[in-house]
Amino acid sequence: MTETAELSETTKNELRALGADIVGFGDISELPASAREGLPVGISVAVKYPKAVIRGISELPTPEYREWYDRLNARLDEIVAGGARLLVGRGFKAIAQTRERVGGGGAEYITALPHKTVATRAGVGWIGKCALLVTKRYGSMIRLSSILTDAPLNRAEPLNKSLCGECDNCARACPAGAVSGKLWEVGVYRDEFFDPIKCRETARERARRSFGGEITLCGKCIEVCPHTRRYLGTALAGGLRPVPRREV
Repeated sequence: MTETAELSETTKNELRALGADIVGFGDISELPASAREGLPVGISVAVKYPKAVIRGISELPTPEYREWYDRLNARLDEIVAGGARLLVGRGFKAIAQTRERVGGGGAEYITALPHKTVATRAGVGWIGKCALLVTKRYGSMIRLSSILTDAPLNRAEPLNKSLCGECDNCARACPAGAVSGKLWEVGVYRDEFFDPIKCRETARERARRSFGGEITLCGKCIEVCPHTRRYLGTALAGGLRPVPRREV
């Protein structure tokens, strides 16, 4: 085993031991240097929601969903901070993209280097029509974070185009009408296929109606994604599209 392969395996195992469900390494050197702090490698880290939590949001977001949203975000901060410390301890540069560092995205709800972008570069998933990352294993029932580093890790082939195909589950189910149904690919700006303002307004209204929360939380697009449904073992109803077996 080469030193790079050994370091990659060790880093992946350590992040999983810290609680990660998905770990991927990607080449981010083609992205603007200012966004990636001049570091060439992005580590994508994801944790999944419990199945029962996602099954429970078919009508409205629930208090349990809110609780796990916060819990998983806090867990991710711990995982990436711990992972960055381990890499620094080995003599590499590493920056944990925690919530404190990345922030909330400002008025336009965008950040300099979204975790989703790192995830696509690391081959973890693609950007769905609802602007969430979609993975083949868990659908979009995950939360994401990332680490920037110069560690020589084995980087995956990036995903440059959507694999959603003709599926329009999220577009038809979105209570805000925020999903246009257009496919993402590298170079396509989010607002060309998704309206974050409509999403935010409706998500906050749904959270208030369900549990009185002042938070942008809906989850309907997560729950109806056929990749999510397959992982949950939930029957597809109302004409929602299944995922052909050849895609998984």
